[in-house]
Amino acid sequence: MGSDISNLKPIEKSERIASLDIMRGVVLCGILLMNINGMALAEPSYSNPTIAGGSEGLDLYTWIMTNMFFEGTMRALFSLLFGVGMFVLLDRLEKSGAGIEAANIYFRRLMWLMLFGIIHAYLLLWVGEILFTYSLMGFLVYSFRKLAPKTLIIIACVLFTLGTIWNVGSYLGEKELTGKAAEIATYKSEGKELTQELKEANQELEKRAYEWSPEHVASVNEDMRKNYFHVVAFLAPINMHFHSYYTYRYDPWDVLSMMLLGIALFKLDVLSATRSYRFYGLMALLGYLVGISVNYFETTTIMNGGFSALSFAKSQITYDLGRVPTAIGHIGLIMLLSKAPILGFLKRALSAVGKMALTNYLMHSIFAMFIFTGEGFGLFGTFMRHELIYIVLSIWLFQLIVSPIWLKYYHYGPAEWLWRYLSYLKKPSFKIRN
Repeated sequence: MGSDISNLKPIEKSERIASLDIMRGVVLCGILLMNINGMALAEPSYSNPTIAGGSEGLDLYTWIMTNMFFEGTMRALFSLLFGVGMFVLLDRLEKSGAGIEAANIYFRRLMWLMLFGIIHAYLLLWVGEILFTYSLMGFLVYSFRKLAPKTLIIIACVLFTLGTIWNVGSYLGEKELTGKAAEIATYKSEGKELTQELKEANQELEKRAYEWSPEHVASVNEDMRKNYFHVVAFLAPINMHFHSYYTYRYDPWDVLSMMLLGIALFKLDVLSATRSYRFYGLMALLGYLVGISVNYFETTTIMNGGFSALSFAKSQITYDLGRVPTAIGHIGLIMLLSKAPILGFLKRALSAVGKMALTNYLMHSIFAMFIFTGEGFGLFGTFMRHELIYIVLSIWLFQLIVSPIWLKYYHYGPAEWLWRYLSYLKKPSFKIRN
């Protein structure tokens, strides 16, 4: 007997889970602390402060703070929330008797998200965009959604382990290259001709030296300050690289793992703020105790190694051991905030930002395009790392004020409304009628 699909519609306000909206708001704000570096400074200064943006004084402290508390953790929570959102969508549709139409809506939603991601990367000029990746990993999530929480956690841990093994391999490769650099220096000092193997290693080292050089930074800054179409063409091959190599090198171990972990935690009622204060307090305490300790080790490893490529590669070995517990700590803290009868005005503002997460995420890139590229003020590469925090705070303030006001008059943010329209193939109500 066929299901009646005419009544299928996006989730109502009354059906939303308040703690998840607050968490989305927090994570949406937090991820800008990391993304702003890629939006405003030449690569690879996103992770290496010695390349651009400053690595002394306030700039160094800014890098330390973001590297220890936000690097990887905000992306982890963003991925976790996406997995939960897609699970909730499917679960609600299937329980309503949607049958095959539930899958149709789910996969249409992902296909349109993929297009949004392409537009976001190539036309809104953000090479670090995540929507394309989420759409790809979302196709895989479908097959895991009905597994028990324990099984989901085991699979996530297997994925973390595979990613760690790859990171170990990368570290060993970097260590070998560092050894060859010393060998190359010896050959050159003795006037000996390099072997073919050393010639290839020398080319790799020279390429990296240029990418980390002031000349390269100046060249990137110049390109990013030009007109819109020049920047589109300049970033296109970088976007191609991100959407190809990164898809298999990082996404299954970094993104899919957190989506599955998120579904497991949702099924265990961890993300609904219904557990005890003691539970979330211990969750935050233990998460931070493990995660921040590992992150501190990684940060000091990089600094003691003089921000060398080898020190970064070494710090990546324990990457998930640091970022995942820290993200768990963040969840515990956010759930405590959601439960506590305090800061109601802030929670309402964060919830509104979370309800408009897609719109606000895209808005980050629009702001960045007009602040940093030649299409606007052309300020790419002109800010120090700590000064970018002021821009982040300004965008936070704008979105925390505007999002609640918008939702007084409209059911959804503009991007959310369009996404639902394309997914359900019918127009959801947009304007709130008084």
